[in-house]
Amino acid sequence: MLYNILLILYFAGTLLGLWFVFKKAGVAPWKALIPIYNIVVWIKVCGKSWKWYIYFLIPAINVFCFLLMVVETAKVFRRYGFVEQLVAVIFPWIYLPVLGLSKKSSYHDPKTDPPAKVSEARDWADAIVFALVAATIIRGNIFELYNIPSSSMEKSLQVGDYLVVSKLAYGPRVEVTPLSLPLVHNTIPLTGDKVESYLKWIKLPYHRYPGYTHIKRYDAVVFNFPAGDTTLHASPGNQFTYYDAVRDGNQELLKDGWFTRPVDKRTNYIKRCIGMPGDDLQIIDQVVYINGKPIETPRESQTTYSFLTNVKGFPPQYVMQEMDRLGVSYADIDNSGPFFIDSSRLLAVYTVPLTRKMASRLAYTDMGSFLHTDTLPAETDGSLFPNMVGYPQSVDNFGPIHIPAKGEVVKLNDSILPYYRRLITVYENNTLEVKDGVYYINGEATDSYTVKQNYYWMMGDNRHHSQDSRFWGYVPEDHIAGKALFIYFSWDKDHKKIRWDRMFKKANDR
Repeated sequence: MLYNILLILYFAGTLLGLWFVFKKAGVAPWKALIPIYNIVVWIKVCGKSWKWYIYFLIPAINVFCFLLMVVETAKVFRRYGFVEQLVAVIFPWIYLPVLGLSKKSSYHDPKTDPPAKVSEARDWADAIVFALVAATIIRGNIFELYNIPSSSMEKSLQVGDYLVVSKLAYGPRVEVTPLSLPLVHNTIPLTGDKVESYLKWIKLPYHRYPGYTHIKRYDAVVFNFPAGDTTLHASPGNQFTYYDAVRDGNQELLKDGWFTRPVDKRTNYIKRCIGMPGDDLQIIDQVVYINGKPIETPRESQTTYSFLTNVKGFPPQYVMQEMDRLGVSYADIDNSGPFFIDSSRLLAVYTVPLTRKMASRLAYTDMGSFLHTDTLPAETDGSLFPNMVGYPQSVDNFGPIHIPAKGEVVKLNDSILPYYRRLITVYENNTLEVKDGVYYINGEATDSYTVKQNYYWMMGDNRHHSQDSRFWGYVPEDHIAGKALFIYFSWDKDHKKIRWDRMFKKANDR
């Protein structure tokens, strides 16, 4: 509610300010209340050219224009102070009404009385500060640029793809940590990921403004890593999570200590949304079933295939070259083999992630006998969700599991609790204790829990090489950052060249 009030104040304050600014400029103040027309009048009041009308029609650019118009308004009232103009850019909804009502300020027509010139140093300072403020607003509320660092979404999204991710799609999310360096994520560059870019002593509650769409099944979604609330100093990028190290008793990783991060500063992940709030999900022999019905597998998704070859006839270098020609990424080739099964006859097995199309092409080569699509065995060590020893799960045979929806009432019992413990305690900030078979949430005995927000199930398209919901469970709604729209650039780092065929490809193609 507070954030909605602030949003109303922002727009209402700006319009009120323009009312008084127009009045001082000799323009009928009611023109400030007419959408679009008020922009036209404002541009004339500030003495700007007709090109500005076009700038205001371009998404993202219009944000820069709006903030620059606030500065230009200050200039036609002869207010040149650096600090004052900085305040104007950050708080236009307060500054414009104060400027318009001030008896000490008067309007000067830029056509007859052009603004005074400032020094070159001041020009640069204005430009830098203005650009940082505008870029921060755009990055936090409109769109952000991301790149794909790993092969977890191959071949749908490839290593080296650079994406435009919409923050408006699902609604801009208020930053939990408002005091942070602009244009960086959680650490300051060139510090070895050791110096945080934000201050923790001011945190805002979660709030998301309305978006123009909702999360849909198969969307490529950017979100903050759910298991990244506690991060190891020895593994700041979360290659190994704190919870994995504790469960495995890995003292080598734990000895350097750990730290916590707020939601918006956790590592960004991108996966495909497979399960929606309220869905029942199960994976049977690599096929995902939602509410008992199989769903489409993305055509560019990969699973691991095995094939047998004679190393004497087909040395590893030749096999690797063939895999490269098939389009297998170097990241996946590095883990493919060979794994010898008969050293005397030099028989070896390669295991490599392939799409169905790539596997079909491989089956017709003469490198060896095509074996099968691998089905990975169940794990009982707690590495898969719900991360408890004794819950056998496999990435290929998983569940059934229910994906919680906001408002659902969960009946608590010993078998269901492992799936909801982290949801209750970490994602929704409650205390949970079990004493003598009785569940206590925030100190009160209960046998049920009402879910406070929606949750989603995210999976990578590289099904055997993806850390996703199968490993750490549900993705809370407050972790969602945005929707991947399209690839604006793609760099093939394996072959050091631009992938022109991927430019401007939709990120949600499946």
